[in-house]
Amino acid sequence: MGNKLRFGVLGGGSWGTAIVKMLSENLDNVAWYMRSESAIEHLKNEGNNPNYLSSVQFDVSKLQLSNAINTIVESSDVLIFAIPSAFLESELKKLTIPLTNKIIFSAIKGIVPESGLIVGEHFHEQYQIPFKNIGVITGPCHAEEVALERLSYLTIACADASKAELVAEELKSHYIRTKISDDIIGTEYAAMLKNIYAIAAGIAHGLGYGDNFQSVLMSNAIREMKSFIDGVYKMKRNINNSAYLGDLLVTGYSTFSRNRMFGNMVGKGYTVKSAMMEMNMVAEGYYATKSAYLLNEKREKKSKAPIINAVYQILYQEKNPKKVFRKLTEKLD
Repeated sequence: MGNKLRFGVLGGGSWGTAIVKMLSENLDNVAWYMRSESAIEHLKNEGNNPNYLSSVQFDVSKLQLSNAINTIVESSDVLIFAIPSAFLESELKKLTIPLTNKIIFSAIKGIVPESGLIVGEHFHEQYQIPFKNIGVITGPCHAEEVALERLSYLTIACADASKAELVAEELKSHYIRTKISDDIIGTEYAAMLKNIYAIAAGIAHGLGYGDNFQSVLMSNAIREMKSFIDGVYKMKRNINNSAYLGDLLVTGYSTFSRNRMFGNMVGKGYTVKSAMMEMNMVAEGYYATKSAYLLNEKREKKSKAPIINAVYQILYQEKNPKKVFRKLTEKLD
């Protein structure tokens, strides 16, 4: 495959911006789809994204910018999607260019509401993309720390190791370390589930629980995650690796975590609607909570998921966070 493949990034948010920054360290041309025409104009004139990670300065001569998704898809061989899962399908519906001959990597941590599937499965089932052409980019890594060029680690997962290596090579730099994995299903479910557990961590903090309880919550969360993922797709995986446990910890504890922030607001007494309105970014865990809960309910053999169930009760059944967490504390060890 070599380095002649052209990369396109779809999404103008913080993760899309961070990925374009990483790629442009190594490539002379990166295609970038952003919906906002005004953001594109600002980028062309000022060299930065006015809405996300505005401290990052780009060499605009390396960027092919467009607010026409078909233009970017047509000119790219490798497509990296960084569009929030809640809006992915509405963007894909704009496509007139087929995806069947593209290599697709997802940097999306969530479930597609229209299908109830993780992104990789959605592309496979709805768009007939073979799994060997689908990959996942996961952390532990916050876009904000990429902007600051703080040392960060990425796991690139794909059933085809050569494609994982290709993407890993173009993302790494002096501040980005990359490794590859063949656990495309497990890493993507882990990336989705950790956002739910981060909301739980935020709710606990908002309710006034301390570090001692947070450590117990995270310890139980990683075991709950393992049980859930094994129930979906059982294979030999080390749940303590950074793609699973590491990503969970950074999302559960970091001040950059939008899911923890969202949960913290709910724990402090905000309604779900008011917390979502006040945040400028999408908390993927909100949508993931419903999808994970319903997926588990449909199984013949349900996973024990007291944390997911507690977050679901608070977000979707309007149960009192204080009472729900009081009951949850009795189920943790």
